[in-house]
Amino acid sequence: MKAPVTPRKRSPATAAAAGVVTLEMVARHAGVSPSTVSRILNGTATVSAAKQQAVDDAIRLLGFRPNPVARGLAGGRTLSVGVVTQTISSPFYGEALHGIEDRLEAAGYIPLFVSGHWQEPEERKALEALLSRRVDGLIVLAGRLPNEALRSYAQEVPMVVVGRQLQGPKLFSFGFDNRAGALIATRHLLECGHTRIAYIAGDPAHEDALERQAGYREALEQAGLAFDPALVLPGDYTEAGGLMAVNRLLDARQPFTAIFAANDQTAIGAALGLYRRQVRVPDDVSLVGFDDLAPAKFSIPPLTTVRQSVYELGAEAATAMLALLAGREPEVKLPQPQLVPRESTRRLLR
Repeated sequence: MKAPVTPRKRSPATAAAAGVVTLEMVARHAGVSPSTVSRILNGTATVSAAKQQAVDDAIRLLGFRPNPVARGLAGGRTLSVGVVTQTISSPFYGEALHGIEDRLEAAGYIPLFVSGHWQEPEERKALEALLSRRVDGLIVLAGRLPNEALRSYAQEVPMVVVGRQLQGPKLFSFGFDNRAGALIATRHLLECGHTRIAYIAGDPAHEDALERQAGYREALEQAGLAFDPALVLPGDYTEAGGLMAVNRLLDARQPFTAIFAANDQTAIGAALGLYRRQVRVPDDVSLVGFDDLAPAKFSIPPLTTVRQSVYELGAEAATAMLALLAGREPEVKLPQPQLVPRESTRRLLR
């Protein structure tokens, strides 16, 4: 009879090659406790940079992949976060979703993206669908749902709302300083000598659109200029809306030398409308946008705009969600609005 064979213990490298790397092996290799590794993966640990680096190195060296099913069962979570955006194809929301995805995945969570299409019924449908999949939390980017409806959904799971000012249990909201950004954009045109500054507005159903228009008016008032409603054109934050607004402005034969558009997409549409009517930017009309999306620097001419880090907006929303899930009070730090001067504006010659 053959003697029984004693199984050999696998080295970390052998285990990694076999695809059986455990959390305990990562902890041993990094010189920390398994609970520390677990908290780092969940995004709930406060550790030194050295420990964080040691764990990251061990995960990379051993090829460790967290088991989301096992972790979810252990903690009563699915390790997924529902995200209600408005238009996934939008360059604005695309950057925000990228930030959310990067920050959540680094903490071991998977984002589930659903579009609301700026329609209240669609947003409700999206939220119900995400809740039916037992997401651990919800991130809502703007939208048309009433505040009370959002507060109601926040009673079921933690919620982060971007672009609103809401308060409530398990609910956190924040937004960019849109009024200050619009003030900066309009002041730039005033400093260039423009006094007849047209404004192409955003959708009035959005709080950020109202804030940007308020910043435009405030800059005019500070400069001692009267607000002229004839120079304010309705828009919808799209390129097509900017194109139509410029056509209405030119057809009305209102004198103007500059345009401030409520976002970059609107500004790019406005630039096309001016080009088609043989109005040169910036020789005849200076043009400023808002957001500093990637297409702004590649438009012709490159667009002067106000930078808000849309990627960071999404990343901060995800960070706030991780804090809520960990039972902590979220803290959001967004960069202040900043003018990005490019070739679409020039000083008005007297």
